[in-house]
Amino acid sequence: MLKVLFIICLNAAVPAAQAAHTQARLVLAAQNARPGDTVLAGIVLQMDPDWHIYWKNPGDSGIATKVEWELPPGVAAGPVQWPAPQKLVDSVLTTYIYKNQAVLLALLTLSSNLPAGPITIRATVSWLECKSLCIPGKEEVQGVLNIGEQTTPSAAAALLEQWQNQMPKSGDILGLRAWWEAPAKGDERTLLIEWNSTEPASDADFFPDSSDSFGVQPATQRVPAPPGEISLSKVVKKSSGPWPDVITGVLVQTTAKSKLAYDVQARLGPPNALAAGSSGTPEFSAVPLPPLWEKLIYAFIGGLILNVMPCVLPVIALKILGFVGQAKANPGYARKLGFIYALGVLVSFLILSVLVIALQAAGHKAGWGIQFANPYFLVFMTTLVTLIALNLFGVFEVHLGGGTLDAASRLSGKHGPAGAFFNGLLATVLATSCTAPFLGAAVGFAFARGQEAALTVLVFLTIGLGLAFPYVLLSCQPAWLRGLPKPGPWMERFKIAMGFPMLAAAVWLYSLASVHYGERSWWLAIFLVMVALAAWVYGEFVQRHRARPVIAIAAVLVLLVTAYFFALENHLGLLAPIDLARAQPGIEANARGVAWQTWSPAALARARAEGRPVLVDFTAQWCLTCNTIIKPALESAAVRQKIRQLNAVALLGDYTGVPDDITDELKRYGRAGVPLVLVYPKDPNAPPSVLPEALTPGMVVAALDRAGQ
Repeated sequence: MLKVLFIICLNAAVPAAQAAHTQARLVLAAQNARPGDTVLAGIVLQMDPDWHIYWKNPGDSGIATKVEWELPPGVAAGPVQWPAPQKLVDSVLTTYIYKNQAVLLALLTLSSNLPAGPITIRATVSWLECKSLCIPGKEEVQGVLNIGEQTTPSAAAALLEQWQNQMPKSGDILGLRAWWEAPAKGDERTLLIEWNSTEPASDADFFPDSSDSFGVQPATQRVPAPPGEISLSKVVKKSSGPWPDVITGVLVQTTAKSKLAYDVQARLGPPNALAAGSSGTPEFSAVPLPPLWEKLIYAFIGGLILNVMPCVLPVIALKILGFVGQAKANPGYARKLGFIYALGVLVSFLILSVLVIALQAAGHKAGWGIQFANPYFLVFMTTLVTLIALNLFGVFEVHLGGGTLDAASRLSGKHGPAGAFFNGLLATVLATSCTAPFLGAAVGFAFARGQEAALTVLVFLTIGLGLAFPYVLLSCQPAWLRGLPKPGPWMERFKIAMGFPMLAAAVWLYSLASVHYGERSWWLAIFLVMVALAAWVYGEFVQRHRARPVIAIAAVLVLLVTAYFFALENHLGLLAPIDLARAQPGIEANARGVAWQTWSPAALARARAEGRPVLVDFTAQWCLTCNTIIKPALESAAVRQKIRQLNAVALLGDYTGVPDDITDELKRYGRAGVPLVLVYPKDPNAPPSVLPEALTPGMVVAALDRAGQ
């Protein structure tokens, strides 16, 4: 305490200009930037040997380093990103410090209407530098950024990237668990923190964020834990108010290969929420992290529910047609087709899990439904599903089950082994644009634990088992199919009717592809018309053995080649889609009254700093769940009225192009894809509520009511 009082008095008595052992400067990752860009800024703090400054939580003594921005209009700064500090322990006090060099980072968001020309970014940085003597320091720093038509990196870009890579990573992948070890003793209580680690750690510690109502004491005790886990014991001392239910900070652990740091949020249960037995095992954990078997149950149920989601409707139509054809077939043959369909589903989920593992191993972001952000995949799928619809309409098929046709044109309409396997693949491809209840947590677990390949594969295969289960069950119980009508001429009409939901899927896929090509997407429509004409010529003059089939085949080839090179290559610009990461589309105020603003960390920080409740919707144009369930709930009259009543901010995070910043934000909440709806309370320090996928207007209104209290 005497040292703290001495520092305070010294801070008031010593002029800032006397601080000469720390130099501060502002650097920017870009020399030139375009309106709408996000630019990384860094405050470089260089200390003389043996001198140090303090982290955002200085510890038992010292003063936190502070950054106060002075930004021109049209520029907003996100929260300061702090590298992990060192822990300095002396005989009496423990502090969290930086030595030699430290770089504090922040993202600067530029308005899309910034005029061209240079702008000056300024900040006032204050710190306390200490050796045997402590001296307060303060310096005004600035940097110039040129606004123009292109973005070019600066000489400091490499330095900032180096420090950005050293920033604490998201702690979501750790499976963090935390609980009170026992009831409080006076104003102190012991906290246990446990997390998963793939490598043994020679050292581990927890550096807490500061709080006015409690303090996490610096002493750390390593607690014995099972293999693959690390457990720490910390003492929490309360100064006012109730015991905390959330504790945030940085976990650090040293392994044989590296020193790692993670930003974590430990969510605790209420005081005395211990199991009734004497073991002291808590009934709550830091984050909702059920055991693996429970995650697998979620995965199976989520896969099961996918069968009734709108994205899988076209495949359900094909399976209904298949069951009608199998109803009177040999029971053993029906079972065989059911298992082949399941095999197609499992193979596709296995491929998807391997893709996720490979992307994460290569350092890329991966999310549920990532293929729908790929323009080439969308063009291919739009063409394929259009052909499937034409096949169901009979454009290039003689009759149901007739003749040996080309595999590409007949797979979807036939009900033999090849058709069953193909429908399993198709069901998975379409299903990944939806997120069913229970599925979000399971998939988020698989993606967060992506470094453990076996777990990722296991979760994905379990989802596939859930998706395939109803069809396998019906195939194994042929008696349940006896109520279906006998096969007959009506099946041809039913088959044609089933072509319409498949055609609707093609229209939906076309709308997704148009996002990547803008007005040029009309040429994709022309391409599809030419492909449809080629399919008709093939069916009418080749399959049905009309006159001059050789000429017909030549016409088909000419049509397909012309369609590709003239429509796709020359006019659509297939290989030159719009860069969604650079495009800055404005979010229109919804016609029904919700004034959505673009989500960004800076926009969220500004809204929370104003003390306003915040509704955040992470969505994508390819996400059917987002557009058929979430969107109607959020745009209901009751929700609009509540937003206006509370003066809440509505932020929309567009995940259509799978931007990395939203991928990271989704992972913070254990999700691998959209939808994700968050409601932040007006208290800027309180965590948000995560709303379920099966969302109703009443749930949103109730969450906003709680946020406004």
